[in-house]
Amino acid sequence: MNEQVKRALKASIQEYTQVNNQKSDVFSSRVFDAFDAELPYLEKVGLLDRIFDDFVHFDDLREPYFDLLLINFFTKDVERLEADYLESAEWERIEDETIDRGTELLNLLLYLRECQDEKIEPDLDDFLKEFLLVEEDEFQDEHRIYEPFIVNQILVDSNYSEIARVAMGLEPETELEDLFYPMMCFFSEPEPTEGQFDEFVNNSKNKAFDAAIYALVVAFNQS
Repeated sequence: MNEQVKRALKASIQEYTQVNNQKSDVFSSRVFDAFDAELPYLEKVGLLDRIFDDFVHFDDLREPYFDLLLINFFTKDVERLEADYLESAEWERIEDETIDRGTELLNLLLYLRECQDEKIEPDLDDFLKEFLLVEEDEFQDEHRIYEPFIVNQILVDSNYSEIARVAMGLEPETELEDLFYPMMCFFSEPEPTEGQFDEFVNNSKNKAFDAAIYALVVAFNQS
């Protein structure tokens, strides 16, 4: 398993279960086994889904963990495949079958990988304009999806309570409604102290999920 992915999984499960006062030993073990399994990608997706079917109280994490599984495939599993596998008809079929899976968290994780490769610090303006290209005419879908971030960029200089206030005011049908608070808080504070993390959780309206996502991204971003 990719080390970044492993850190992210550990951190997110720990925070999710701590907030919910749950036990996670069996769930965690099965998730790690699924990520480590030497199986075709779609079989690993099926294996992960069965785990969430068995542990329904973790279901909030199903699609974010799909994102992590895809990152793990790109960075680890693909090493066992032919060099041009991602250009193959088989991979195109897999993309078609999973087009409705995952979340926009995937874009952030891919961006953080790029930041580490280029040795630059994550920055919201850079993420929006240089990675997502939201100002380009051919990327207006991204502009629409990320509009809450575009119009609220000033929040990177705000505190958790102000970010939470804006997050709670988003329209319910906003595609990034669930991810806005933890993602914006990451760009505001990418390396929170324990006290800051507690403050983040206290200001959240969906504490376990938000804690898991923030912890996931913070851990993934560690070099």
